[in-house]
Amino acid sequence: MFNNSSKILFFIILMMGTMITVSSNSWLGAWMGLEINLLSFIPLMSDNSNLMSTESSLKYFLTQALASTVLLFSIILLMLKNNMFIEYNYIYIQMIMLSSLLMKSGAAPFHFWFPNLMEGLSWMNALTLMTWQKIAPLMLISYLNIKELLMISIIMSVIIGALGGLNQTSLRKLMAFSSINHLGWMLSALNISELVWMLYFSFYAFLSMILLFMFNIFKSYHLNQLFSLYFNSKILKFTLFMNFLSLGGLPPFLGFLPKWIVIQQLSF
Repeated sequence: MFNNSSKILFFIILMMGTMITVSSNSWLGAWMGLEINLLSFIPLMSDNSNLMSTESSLKYFLTQALASTVLLFSIILLMLKNNMFIEYNYIYIQMIMLSSLLMKSGAAPFHFWFPNLMEGLSWMNALTLMTWQKIAPLMLISYLNIKELLMISIIMSVIIGALGGLNQTSLRKLMAFSSINHLGWMLSALNISELVWMLYFSFYAFLSMILLFMFNIFKSYHLNQLFSLYFNSKILKFTLFMNFLSLGGLPPFLGFLPKWIVIQQLSF
C-alpha cells in the first residue's frame, strides 16, 4: 500500500494530466494528457488490502486503454486527412472520436464497465472517478460538432441511469447509475454552452461529495447498512434523506436548480 506522500504525488500528476488535456491546442496533446491522467489514477485505485480494488484497477486500465487506442487511431486519421489530403469522411472520424470519449467518461451505451468497477473502489476513489475523471473527456466532447450520436447517448444515459439503479442494494452501484444519469444531463448542458455545463458539474460534484463523505465516515456500502446506522439519529437521517432528494433533482432542493437551468436553456 502506498504511503501518503506517494498518493499526494500521484494525485498532483492526476490533476496535471487533466489540465494538460483541457489547455491543449492539439488533439495529440489532449490525448497525452488523458494518458498521464490514466496512469496516475491506477496507483491511487490499487490497494493491497483489498483484492476488489486491484481487479477494478485492471478493469479500468483495459477499458481506458481500449478507448485511448481508438481515440489515437481517429486522431491519426484526422492528421492524415489534414496534412496529406487523404480523402476520409470527416463525420466518421468525429463519430469514432466521440465514441471513444463517451467510453472514457462512462456514458451509455459505453457504460458497461462503470458500475462493476465502482463496486471495488473506496468512497474517495469513487468520488474522484465520478467527478474529476469526467472533466477531460467532457471538455473534448464539447469540441466535436456531431449532435445526432450525442443525442442518442444523452437519451440512453438518462434512461439507463434511471432504470439501472432501481433494483440495486449496493450503494456504490447506485451511485454509479446516478452518475450515468447525471452524465446524460451534463452532455445536454454541453450542447448549450460550457458555462451551463460547468454550473451543472459544480452542483453535481458538490452534492456527490457531501453524500460520499457521509458514506465514507460511517463505512456504509449497502442500503441495509443505512437503515441500521442512521435509524437512531434523526438529524443524520434527515440530512441523508435531503441529500438523496437533492441529488435526484427534486424541487425545491438544490439539485433541481441546475436541471431547471438546463431545461430552460434547451427550451429556447
